Amino acid sequence: MTTPTLQPILLDGTWRQADAPTDRFHAFDPSTRATLDEVAYPVSGWADLDAMLDAGQAAAAAMAQLPGEALAGFLEGYADAIEARADVLVEAAHRETGLPAEPRLRNVELPRTTGQLRQAARAARDGGWRRATIDTAAGLRSIHAPLGGPVVVFGPNNFPYAFNGIAGGDFAAAIAAGNPVIAKAHPAHPRTSVLLAEAAVDAAQAAGLPSGAVQMVFATGNELGLRLVADPRVGAVAFTGSRPGGMALKAAADAVGKPAYLEMSSVNPVFVLPGALRERGEAIATELHGSCAMGAGQFCTKPGVTVLQAGEDAERFVQQLQRLTAEAKPGVLLTPHAPRDIGKTVDALRAAGAEVLAGGAVADDAPGYAFQPTVLRASGERFLADPHALQSEAFGHVNLVVVAESAAQVLDVARAMEGNLTGTIYSDTGGSDDATYDALAPILRTRVGRLLNDKMPTGVAVSAAMNHGGPFPATGHPGFTAVGIPASLIRFSALHSYDNVRPHRLPPALQDRNPTGTLPRLVDGEWTTRDV
Repeated sequence: MTTPTLQPILLDGTWRQADAPTDRFHAFDPSTRATLDEVAYPVSGWADLDAMLDAGQAAAAAMAQLPGEALAGFLEGYADAIEARADVLVEAAHRETGLPAEPRLRNVELPRTTGQLRQAARAARDGGWRRATIDTAAGLRSIHAPLGGPVVVFGPNNFPYAFNGIAGGDFAAAIAAGNPVIAKAHPAHPRTSVLLAEAAVDAAQAAGLPSGAVQMVFATGNELGLRLVADPRVGAVAFTGSRPGGMALKAAADAVGKPAYLEMSSVNPVFVLPGALRERGEAIATELHGSCAMGAGQFCTKPGVTVLQAGEDAERFVQQLQRLTAEAKPGVLLTPHAPRDIGKTVDALRAAGAEVLAGGAVADDAPGYAFQPTVLRASGERFLADPHALQSEAFGHVNLVVVAESAAQVLDVARAMEGNLTGTIYSDTGGSDDATYDALAPILRTRVGRLLNDKMPTGVAVSAAMNHGGPFPATGHPGFTAVGIPASLIRFSALHSYDNVRPHRLPPALQDRNPTGTLPRLVDGEWTTRDV
């Protein structure tokens, strides 16, 4: 048997063999459980990471001097290059993830990825996100500027393009803010990441970015990953993934004062009020089922907990959801350990007092990695007795229905909710739910990043008004978003203030004569593009 070729890593602008890799791994097709062994991918040791940090730090110094136009040129060129490679990218991602080539990959996620790269380009070119502020009376000026070190980006398994460490929203925001990126490719789609990285490095060279602006490693040991994020040369860390992984990285970064922006865990509660149950309960149950089933439940905004008030309408809702779930076919899960992990969470929910109404087991008879679509039920009293255990996230097609005894108990359940990315309230169109809504919404508002009415939360629009964030443990900080440009760029910046600095030594955007004539600045309390 021929030994598979070992894929090089992207280090300082060139593809190089890993320096004494500690191990290797293969990609796989989760829809068939077959190993894709044409190429092996290295598990890098510290020598690779150390070299990337040096290259990234050198690139950071150079990128801090680049105009926004240069960064925008790279981001736009990269988007063009991705589109030119669409066929091979779709084929690779479909093979590595089992996600549908169409419409999911080609028609939805790929355009979203290139779209957010172009949005980031516009933000870099415009510069308004930098919040240039001038106080002439005090002689003070300030502006958001690059961090001075590379941003380390850990991408998740469920979005091979749009959240990929080498192409996704965190990557786009970090680059647009003037920082180099060291991307950690996810082992669920390494070939897809290689194709994206090839496009990125070509676009970076064409745009004149420094050689260390875009780098990528495939894997490293846990201890070295923690050492990486705590290194003094790192500017910031961006992570999307599980709570245990995110918390370990956060602890390492926090210990040395490195900013870490994390998206970790969310059950995205959906509250269906009595009037809405009476008016259109079965339709909402059908909508809920579709939202839970989308992508086999592997969305960070999938509804994981549904809250109802007891009554005949609630029982009809539960029966409809139970029937739909029992009839549904298992979807393909992205990794070999996903069925086991979902099973552990379902077992924990059951141990905390939830009753399985449908599903609840690994789908061993499925051709790929799968878990049976699952719905569970618990009383409001049981939920309030152990709210922490009963809002554990199962990253798959799993939903827990909590049936509260009264409107007051519905509010108590809301108060017991941890921080989430989203929270949804369904109410009737006739106004009978308004009083309950008015009591519930302020409680839920403090526990979620995005509050929705009468629609499921699955799916995140790439809009300047989007908040894809929320209170802990949904994320590590409630004040920032991972989706939504230009707001997402602020994470990867430092606020630089200048006190009595001579005019010619100021950054161009803070000089009295605005070099572009269009960059918005806050001058003595007034937003303007005029010269001072």
